Amino acid sequence: MTADPVTTRVLRAPAEVEFAAELAALAAADAGSRPAGWRLTPRAVRAFIVGDPRLGVTRKFYGDDALVDRCVVTLMSSRGLLLVGEPGTAKSMLSELLAAAVSGDSTCTVQGSSGTTDDQITYSWNYALLLAQGPTPRALVRGPLHRAMTDGAVCRFEEVTRVQPEIQDVLIGVMSDKVLHVPELAGPESVVFAARGFNVLATANLRDRGVHEMSSALKRRFNFETVRPIRDRDLERRLILEQTSELLAQGGIDTRLAPDVVDLLVTAFHDLRDGVTADGIAVERPTAVMSSAEAVAVGYAAALDAHYFGDGEVGGGHLARQLIGTVLKDNPEDGKKLQHYFDVVVRPRAKRDRRWKSVLETRGELDR
Repeated sequence: MTADPVTTRVLRAPAEVEFAAELAALAAADAGSRPAGWRLTPRAVRAFIVGDPRLGVTRKFYGDDALVDRCVVTLMSSRGLLLVGEPGTAKSMLSELLAAAVSGDSTCTVQGSSGTTDDQITYSWNYALLLAQGPTPRALVRGPLHRAMTDGAVCRFEEVTRVQPEIQDVLIGVMSDKVLHVPELAGPESVVFAARGFNVLATANLRDRGVHEMSSALKRRFNFETVRPIRDRDLERRLILEQTSELLAQGGIDTRLAPDVVDLLVTAFHDLRDGVTADGIAVERPTAVMSSAEAVAVGYAAALDAHYFGDGEVGGGHLARQLIGTVLKDNPEDGKKLQHYFDVVVRPRAKRDRRWKSVLETRGELDR
């Protein structure tokens, strides 16, 4: 099979490109009724995200399958969907997968920030054409919200609480009346009516909830769903193993994380995330995010370290060096908490397990 030229030349292809074969297989076997404007039936959308071995569709979201069901149902309704959760809980990934399966396009996206403006969301103008012809449909440049309404697609709004309140309020009228006004144009073209299939899928970070609190009016336009960290250690091991292997394969790196190394990584993350070890030893939880996404990043970086600066075999020391960087990047005081973890948890484990011995050997880096 010839590699897709799009996926080979870009750093990361959108979900509808990366998983085009799976979407095609689901569409071919999709005999049920579809909501107006949807590319797949709700069952097929669910299968795309949680997997369907019969059709060769892989699981992509490792979390609560019932959450996925609720998300799909919300997108069929008149309300928008707001995914909230701690950083690194795969809110954006779930948003992308849903948009790819429902609309076949996950790139109709607003990336919220303090600098996001109204025209970046709705529409702007090609100023050369505007000066030459005046305000015409040809001079209009559609923003993500305009595109989604016109095409009957899902508009993703990442980090909605990071934008200014007046920008958030742009959504209220659109989500209520499904209408966007373009007063610069005349006649029927001055009003954009949302086509069937349009909806808004937003994400918000629980740690940043106070940046720009959503108005009660806007909150009423959304159904809220909380994406929680993975509690099942076996599931998290599988996630880390699969995602690090995929990242390394994309980079042409033949190093892989051994299962016992993944187990060590998951154990350390759960110890620090939960504030207590499996055998009941209390540790101070760092303020840094100890999410599954961070665990994947630590595992990937450790494998690169072992490949380029070691013998290619990833050990506890490689993991520990990357873990230290992850914990210390937010708050210098977390260094003391990590020192405590090394002294009361890692040191006793190192006496009976060589994997933890190599972790303990990096303890000195915390004193620098």
